[in-house]
Amino acid sequence: MARPICLVGIGKIAVDQHVPSIAASADWDLAATVSRSGTVDGVPAYTDFDRMLNERGDIAVVSLCLPPVPRYDYAARAIAAGRHVMLEKPPGATLAEVDALGAMAKAAGVTLYTTWHSRMAEGVAPAKAWLADKVVKAAHISWKEDVRRWHPGQDWVFEPGGMGVFDPGSNALSIMTEILPMPVHLRTAELFFPANRQTPIAAHLAWTGGVTGDFDWRQEGPQSWDISVETTAGRLDLHDGGARLVIDGQEVIAGPGAEYPALYARMADLVATGQSQVDVSPMLHVADALTIGRRTEVEAFHF
Repeated sequence: MARPICLVGIGKIAVDQHVPSIAASADWDLAATVSRSGTVDGVPAYTDFDRMLNERGDIAVVSLCLPPVPRYDYAARAIAAGRHVMLEKPPGATLAEVDALGAMAKAAGVTLYTTWHSRMAEGVAPAKAWLADKVVKAAHISWKEDVRRWHPGQDWVFEPGGMGVFDPGSNALSIMTEILPMPVHLRTAELFFPANRQTPIAAHLAWTGGVTGDFDWRQEGPQSWDISVETTAGRLDLHDGGARLVIDGQEVIAGPGAEYPALYARMADLVATGQSQVDVSPMLHVADALTIGRRTEVEAFHF
């Protein structure tokens, strides 16, 4: 039987990904939404989160699609009310708050799931398996997209806590931390800040192990979400955000995948087995970049 779930934050990502994924799932029934302005046809809508928690005791699971900065308060209130919580990526504005939520969930005996949707792309698991026994010589991330297309008018992404280009960049970092057979840590970073913004619009990162990355939110035309890995036994390429896997020039998986449906299936398993899954490893690299990165100012950015 499908479990009632509440979706909080009815913005672009919720409408494009979460709502259809829940609708297509046999595990979940979208029983309520919470948003200041967005709604879903046929679904009871709340504007006050606490009212929803008080009135809807039948809803045991909350999926939070809010921007990172307010997410902690909502998650903490949901956990205190005995609800299981699913967090859109990145799971919070800071590492410490996600750690605190993990401790709260454990104490309350509820599930907390920090989702990283790009890890669910079709090519990621087989890429990890292929690389498991390989020696990596070098790797490169090229993650370049148009912020105007994917976050139209959403100024919060350029405010403190919005993470700037690392909002999409964390998708690449979630794949990197999943597939590489060895740990890496950041050596250098250059971050490009628009003159009128608080978070970077582009970045160049270099890790140990010959791993580098270029991230840019100013890409017009074709978008690029690519990761290449050179090993002593051949070359692996992930394209389209992990949906396509190519090994030594031969396409192994062609996608497209079903990343968000896979997240909701995983959440169902976690709740059913009484487990949590809390992983902040992609955020560690973002934090390191913002800690050691050299700031370069570029022209002002306007939507």
